[in-house]
This record gives sequence, structure tokens and C-alpha cells, in this order.
Amino acid sequence: MKKTLVSALTAALVVGAASTTFAAANPFSDVPAGHWAYDAVAQLAQDGVVEGYGDTTFQGDKNITRYEMAQMVARAMAKTNGGTTVSGADKAALDKLAAEFSDELNNLGVRVANLEKNADMVKWNGEFRVQANSERHEGEHMKNTYPAKFRLDPSAEINSNWHVKARIDADTNLNTDAGEKDKDKATLKRVYAEGVYGKTKIDAGKIPTVFNTNMLFDGEFSGASVTTGNKLKVTVLGGRWSQVKDTTDAAADVYGVGVKYATGKLSAGAAYHELKSDAFKTDTTTFPSYRSGSSKSDKAQIWSVDGFYRFDANTALGGEYAQNEKADAYDKSGTVEFDYKGAKKANVGTWGAYVAYRHLGQNVSLKPNTLNYAAMNGTKGWEIGADYALFKNTVAYVKYFDGEKLAGGKDASKLMGRLSFFF
Repeated sequence: MKKTLVSALTAALVVGAASTTFAAANPFSDVPAGHWAYDAVAQLAQDGVVEGYGDTTFQGDKNITRYEMAQMVARAMAKTNGGTTVSGADKAALDKLAAEFSDELNNLGVRVANLEKNADMVKWNGEFRVQANSERHEGEHMKNTYPAKFRLDPSAEINSNWHVKARIDADTNLNTDAGEKDKDKATLKRVYAEGVYGKTKIDAGKIPTVFNTNMLFDGEFSGASVTTGNKLKVTVLGGRWSQVKDTTDAAADVYGVGVKYATGKLSAGAAYHELKSDAFKTDTTTFPSYRSGSSKSDKAQIWSVDGFYRFDANTALGGEYAQNEKADAYDKSGTVEFDYKGAKKANVGTWGAYVAYRHLGQNVSLKPNTLNYAAMNGTKGWEIGADYALFKNTVAYVKYFDGEKLAGGKDASKLMGRLSFFF
């Protein structure tokens, strides 16, 4: 919802009203003495909550961005943290605003963890999505599937440093009835404790995969990871990955280290993973031509690099490359993607589009994210897609991949559409 500066004064008055009972001199030329908000604007300006524009105007009828509103909330928080006394009702209003603009406040370097203690200790987010896939491979029958997913993402606060987070998924296929009972059951996909101490984050339990999750790994690791740093972040992890294969519960011991640097419009990273599983040397279907004869290996040693550059508010270019040093074939993966805008689920009518080239070698892209990619593992080719916010918290996606199989060069394509409802 767009707000004007004048309508936002209700929130900012939390501090202004508590500072003094006398109105200060008004510094803004477009707020005359007879204006209904004159006293409040003057006081808020003196308190440093609002600053106006460089031409001495306040422009109170102008729509403001979430970032601008977050700046006002941050200044109000700074005053209350500095000792300014406010009523319980006003403090609750400020806490509610801090929760609403928590992402923007975090980007400004303002922690809101202490304020969240006044909110519910357990928060629930989720998604319901329906999807249609039409997959074509040269010389084979067309394959159509209609998966649906109901997802819950609860988060429970333990104290100012620790939260317990989880993910619960229930999957089904809308085009079949028989034999789907087991798939219809809800599954605890992840559950882990997350601790934040300054610039260090610790995750332990069944945690999300942390590096290049779209191209290399999807799902969860059972273990722990530690990330520390500001602009340059370093992450180490160790544990097990139980999703080496889709058909069995083959698990791999996994260790990894990665770095990520982000500043302004640019971010870049590099990572190294080592995995050990018998599936690498025994399952020739999932991992074709991995290694032969006496050189068969039960290890994967995967290094990867990635980069992302945002040209402006609407356009960005990103790419990834990875290689498995233990594989003899299909050991390289890479993707380059150009993005334009992007649907924002809270803003009806926003939209985005992208074009990408993907090359997914199945001996390095062990389980690529099939939700974000229309491209299939073991293929290469071009992919295009678009998204559109139909209603608030309702986004439609369409993606199309056209390419060929890495083995044999036969044509392969996939059309997918998805409708997601977020709550």
C-alpha cells in the first residue's frame, strides 16, 4: 500500500509527541502555519525523524517508498533506544512498524530482533502452488504432470539470538488418483536452530543447502553451517545429504567452504564441496560415465564460481559455473541469465521476465532446482520466463526451455506454468 508523508505522520508522532510539549519552528516552506500538520511536522523535523528535501520543501502529498518509510522508523527507533519515553500503545505501534519494515531496516543496519519479542513467539508463513509441466524428448512420448504443493514455514523465537525454523511440505499430483496416498502425506523437510551473534550466523539441524542451490543442490543438508563476515562472508559446512538420488535414500557425507562478496551493484562468490557416496560409482543411470574400471570413485569434488551485477533498478545479469573434478563426463555446468524487473507478490500488477542459457551436466548438477529452472538435468539450451502479480500475494509464472540432451544430442523441451498463493 502506498503511503504519503502526511499519512505516515501517525507513526512518526510516536516520538514527536513524546519529546516536548512545545512545537518547534517549522523549516519547510510548503507547510504553512495554518496547516493541520504544522505542529507535528515541525516537531518531527526538530527531533530528526523527518528531513524533507534539499529545496526546503516537505512534499507531504508525495507517495513514499518502503525504504523512505523505513528510514523514518529507524530514526524513531533510535530516539526510543536513546532514552525517549513513549507510552505502551505508542511503543506497540512502533514495534509493529519495525516488524513490517524489517527487511528494509536490516538493509539499513538496524536490528529488530529485540522488537520481535513483543510480537508472537511463533510466526507462520507458507505457500500453496499448483503447476503444469509439459515435457518433450525426441523419440519419446510427451510427458504431462500436474504437481501441487502446500508448504508451511514456521519460525519460533527462543531468545534474542536463537530461532528454531522448519519447513513442512505436502505434495500431490492433480492428474492421478491411485497410488498417491503416500505422497499426499505431509513431510518435515527441514528443522534447524539458527543463532545470530553480530555478523556470525550458525545453523544446525536439517538445514537448507547454502551454495548455488539452483544449479547444483536442492533440498537440505543434515549437519551444521557457520557464516561470518559483512561485505565478505565466509561459510563452512559439514554433514550429510540424503538426496543424492531421487529413487533411493542414498546419502552422502558432505563438506564445504565458500566465500561471497557483495557491495553495491555487484556480488561474486566461490565454493568447494566434497561429497562421498557409493552412488557415484554404482548408479550408472543417475551418474552416467562417472568413472570406469579401476578408476571408479565414490567421491565428488565440486568447485563453483558465481557472479551477479545489477545495472539499475530493472535490469541485472548473473551467471554460475561449476565442475566436478572426480567425474570423467558430464562434469561441467553453467548458466547465464539476464533479468528484467520481477513480480513482487505484495504489489499487484508488478511483473518481470528473463532469458537464460543453461548447461546442466548431471555429474556436477547433482540435483538442480526444478522449480526455478525449466531446463532439465542432462540438457543444454535456452530458457525464457516471466512472472506477474495477479493479486496481492498471488503470482503467476510461465517458463519455457528449448534445447537438447547432452547424451546423444536429441531435442528436449519443457513448458511449465505455476500459480503460487503466499500467506
